Amino acid sequence: MERAHRAKLQRRFGKHLKGKRVICLDIPDDYDFMQPELVASLEKTVARHLPSPLGGEGGRRSRPDEG
Repeated sequence: MERAHRAKLQRRFGKHLKGKRVICLDIPDDYDFMQPELVASLEKTVARHLPSPLGGEGGRRSRPDEG
């Protein structure tokens, strides 16, 4: 999602997003479906926002209300 996509979501669904965390990964929409470079970029960028598979937090933020 790019910042423009986030802005569209906010305009269209703003009241439904209240209190929700929407993360903009700033990955440009310049890739083909499942292009290896896109997958690598997603894996690298998304990992910090998800809990670690071994427990604990994988991301730099530990509270869901931050952001």
